[in-house]
Amino acid sequence: MRKVAIVGSGSWGSALAIYLGNHVEEVSVWSFSEEEKNMMNDEHLCKFLPNCKIPENVVATNSFEEAFEGAEVILHVTPSKFVRETIQKYKNFVKKNQIILMCSKGFESETLKTLDEVIEEELPGVRYGILSGPSHAEEVSIGIPTALVIASHNEEVKNIVMDGFKSETLRIYSSSDVKGVELGGALKNIIAFCAGISVGLELGDNTFAALATRGLVEIVRLGTIMGAQADTFYGLSGLGDLIVTCSSEHSRNRRAGKMIGQGHTIAEARKEIGMVIESVDNIDVAYQLARKYNVEMPIVDGVYNVLYNHLDPKEAVRILMTRSQKEE
Repeated sequence: MRKVAIVGSGSWGSALAIYLGNHVEEVSVWSFSEEEKNMMNDEHLCKFLPNCKIPENVVATNSFEEAFEGAEVILHVTPSKFVRETIQKYKNFVKKNQIILMCSKGFESETLKTLDEVIEEELPGVRYGILSGPSHAEEVSIGIPTALVIASHNEEVKNIVMDGFKSETLRIYSSSDVKGVELGGALKNIIAFCAGISVGLELGDNTFAALATRGLVEIVRLGTIMGAQADTFYGLSGLGDLIVTCSSEHSRNRRAGKMIGQGHTIAEARKEIGMVIESVDNIDVAYQLARKYNVEMPIVDGVYNVLYNHLDPKEAVRILMTRSQKEE
């Protein structure tokens, strides 16, 4: 692969730029920020990954046209709430032979749509895929072995990404379940936020394990009724991503939840973390989807009430633990 373009210069976009800069000829990064562009080009640094060096063949720009020129694959790596408006700004520069690879995880909150649906509405006929899986930017950027999954309805897209991105430190599996890979990546952030709350409350390993396990049950319930395959949620984009996001301090979703469990406000958590917290933006979406599809999601209900109805986190735990008994 000769050139890839990356839309977004945050931690994940920069980590992908560092990785791909060492495996393809040229990487072009579009950044909305003049400061981040200049830091990448002049100092070869990223403010979100201060211990990493940006390769010389990675060039940042504020121009979509310049970034996309000659690129075989365009990686979209913005917070989910900015996906549609960003695509609307760049879609006229996308050529028919270029592949869009969605690397963002989340929903469009106003419409409750998954990001593949946004792509299909804004770029009809484009070849696209969803790249997901357990992958902290901090680890990918320094070459720690990582496994991801590329989901697409197009076999050529899957083959191009698997062959073009593979290395000794990155292994990519393929899937045709676009909806399942999308939903696994979006919903696990919410459970990770809840796992953080349990850590903040100092509830212990038993609680943590129960929460993650029953959280996966809720993800499968909603995902399958929305058209995903159940098996997908036990793979990299489901269980794999759930494990890493729930258990690691690299996870901004877990860290934000931990602060809530310790008694901080969500405003304080946002300020402390300093980056977009996808789980907070998507908890309301999951709550609404559960009602739209009539799916029982008591953990989502609990965290929704903690954030939006001022329910004490300890009371939310009590409610979950005293629900009517049932068969697993």
